[in-house]
Amino acid sequence: MLNHYFKYPGVLRRMRLGPLCAEIDRVAEHLERTGYTYFSAKRYLSLIASFSRYALQSGCIQVTAVDHALVERFLRGASLSRSFATTARSALGHVLRHLGRHPGAVRLSASEQRDAVLLSRFDAYLRDIRGLEAKSREGVLCAARRTIGWYRHARAHQPLARLSAQDVLAYAQYATHRAISHRRRSAEMSHLRNLLRYLHWSSICRENLSRNVPRVPIWTMAGIPEYLSWDDVRRVIDSVDVSDPVGRRDRALLTLVATTGMRNAELRRLELNDIQWREGEVHLRRTKNRRDRVVPLVEEAGSALSDYLLHSRPQTPERRIFLCHRPPVRPLGTSGTVSCIVRRRLARLGIRPVRAGTHLLRHSLATKMVQQERPVKEVADLLGHQHIDTTAIYVKVALPQLAMVALPFPGGAA
Repeated sequence: MLNHYFKYPGVLRRMRLGPLCAEIDRVAEHLERTGYTYFSAKRYLSLIASFSRYALQSGCIQVTAVDHALVERFLRGASLSRSFATTARSALGHVLRHLGRHPGAVRLSASEQRDAVLLSRFDAYLRDIRGLEAKSREGVLCAARRTIGWYRHARAHQPLARLSAQDVLAYAQYATHRAISHRRRSAEMSHLRNLLRYLHWSSICRENLSRNVPRVPIWTMAGIPEYLSWDDVRRVIDSVDVSDPVGRRDRALLTLVATTGMRNAELRRLELNDIQWREGEVHLRRTKNRRDRVVPLVEEAGSALSDYLLHSRPQTPERRIFLCHRPPVRPLGTSGTVSCIVRRRLARLGIRPVRAGTHLLRHSLATKMVQQERPVKEVADLLGHQHIDTTAIYVKVALPQLAMVALPFPGGAA
């Protein structure tokens, strides 16, 4: 595979010097398979070959001796500019991952290892017993890690088995003071209860301390969801330049979300076989409430999506529809990536809401449907709300309709 990037025999012999001589071809194949451009892959391979020769000069003969420490010595010793050093670190990260080493791995102490095992078992409990999806587990585990870290600092050398109600209240006070909103405080307390229930369930704590966690009042119907006018939604979609592949992808993404109201995770999990072209439907699987649902594929969204799939989507065996076009080609992995796409497209028109993401377009669609006097049950079914009370908040934005049902003032004119 190295011959695809380098032609001269002398260059190829030099590229294959050192402990990585048998691995560099496999790394080249990996870069080509994951969608790196020709010039990016060639630059990465040149840096990897330089490192391999450095390792040989340092007395490293076997590939098993290549580790993160050797990579760091190479980066410190080489006279590289800051941008080139970043490129070299990324290139050598491919080597370490290929060899099964993880860049930046650190040796954990005995207590840290015990905590890691505890969190791993807690994750399995959340997945297998509670049935939580990966995104939900991520937030609970992050909060559990903070809780355990606080306890190790505040009660040094004291095992979790000796956790008391006073400790729970002390941490609750610490966590709520750090939170910036009532919703965040409520979430922190909910995560704390989850951890304490697990500690009791797994017999680490004899008493169920979750009863001692204070409740934070939160009124779900107190606010009004932020949304865009439908004219602004249209302006954002129409402003996308479709002369390049990324523009076609973004237009298809925005149109699909704006017309179906699908969530961020549902969009990222969408696969090629989920689009039923003849029926004009999109099948959403593994939704937030673990129920599949079907949403309509309107003509405009179908046209934008087909244009992207036929002319702009990278050639890859990956089944996910929306991909990152910057090498390596891969699915849009996190919710932040999709939110960044929406935020960037809004900012180009000078629209800078507090929270810019797919949920802003989802709220806009729901608001438009309510203003058109569509039944709330229809809105709930499209959005995938399990309880209609969740959808009722959108009724608050239908001010003209609310004015019509207002009762006359007592004693006023008939």
